[in-house]
Amino acid sequence: MACRQEAQTQCGEKAGGRHRWFLCAFLFFATTINYIDRQILGILAPTLQRELGWSEASYGLIVTAFQAAYALGLLIFGRIIDRIGSRLGLLIAVSVWSIASMAHGLASSAMHFAVARFGLGVAEAGNFPASVKMVSEVFPARERAFAVGIFNSGSNIGAIVTPLAVPVLVELVGWRMTFVASGLLGLLWVVCALPLLRPARSVTENTTDADSTKLALIRDRRAWAFGIAKLMTDPIWWFYLYWAPKYFGTRFGVELSGLAAPLVCVYLMADFGSIVGGWGSARLVALGWSPIRARRFMMALCAVLVTVVGFAAYAPSVWVAAALLSVAAAAHQGWSANLFALCADLFPQRMVGSVVGFGGMLGALGGMAMATATGLLLEYTGSYTVPFLVCAGSYGVAWCVSWLLIGTGAGTRAVAGAKES
Repeated sequence: MACRQEAQTQCGEKAGGRHRWFLCAFLFFATTINYIDRQILGILAPTLQRELGWSEASYGLIVTAFQAAYALGLLIFGRIIDRIGSRLGLLIAVSVWSIASMAHGLASSAMHFAVARFGLGVAEAGNFPASVKMVSEVFPARERAFAVGIFNSGSNIGAIVTPLAVPVLVELVGWRMTFVASGLLGLLWVVCALPLLRPARSVTENTTDADSTKLALIRDRRAWAFGIAKLMTDPIWWFYLYWAPKYFGTRFGVELSGLAAPLVCVYLMADFGSIVGGWGSARLVALGWSPIRARRFMMALCAVLVTVVGFAAYAPSVWVAAALLSVAAAAHQGWSANLFALCADLFPQRMVGSVVGFGGMLGALGGMAMATATGLLLEYTGSYTVPFLVCAGSYGVAWCVSWLLIGTGAGTRAVAGAKES
């Protein structure tokens, strides 16, 4: 069995060749566009609040609408992608979210924005289940974390491009056409991706594991290990996306035109963390570590590094705050690259989309709770102390709980699944 699987892996690598890295590049650009579309609202929030009269609580509810839709979309898309395939699923997702992004240009109230964000959230949920599933299909285990780190770095590039481009676009064409332009970019990706996203031979397929029914996922401790890690850490990234621009504005008086420099610093470091986190895991595997052990070590390292963000609320200057957020964002993305790779290690390919969707749904639900709580907390206290302390401590708790689940009853199956991949 092991020899046959090794032969399958080698054959898959030869069949994929350079094609799998072209696929990784297209996943990178899809993720970049995904984050441009979702982050525009955060960059324009101060402008829209002044123009449309939103309160902090109203903004929190708009963010919550996206999170609710994202949670629902992850549950739906994860299952759909496992049925129709990662390639078709991704093409549908990008097409729909691009149209939803353009619809923001028609909004004129908080309710209108909430409806548009709901549509955007449902469709954007398809990106990560499809991308991680595609990585599991065409990359061997030793390359998965690095491949995930590369395409996941698109989220940081999107977060860098947005504060640089949005003020310019708003000045040239207004905020409504800025939303339209971002949607057109996604449709352009769809046209360019059609020839490349053709079916390709999988690296290998584990046919000995449990099926991907919802009941099987609910009973699987490994699925809950992944889901709890997402539940406790995804909301932190959402917090950075939606409140970092507002934090710089309210705490240090940074205007829209001045947001680019500190935000670019934060997300460049996040980009670095995503790629280096995946590369570090790959190097440990190359040195003889098992994939599971390598992911666990890298996630523990990231959980330690992220704790510095707890001091951000007391930063004396915008650049000290940016430095603390930069370390935390880099650690989060290193954590995320290894967590997604771990999912591909633990589960057969036919389950990956469903598992990523399940975990992502829990993360989005956590994001909803954090968005609403942060909006209300800032409305009544104006202090960022509690949110930043939550950001600092969540990863350590998530690491302990998730690895306890993997190590108690699921450890043997996890290691076996990693070896089969």
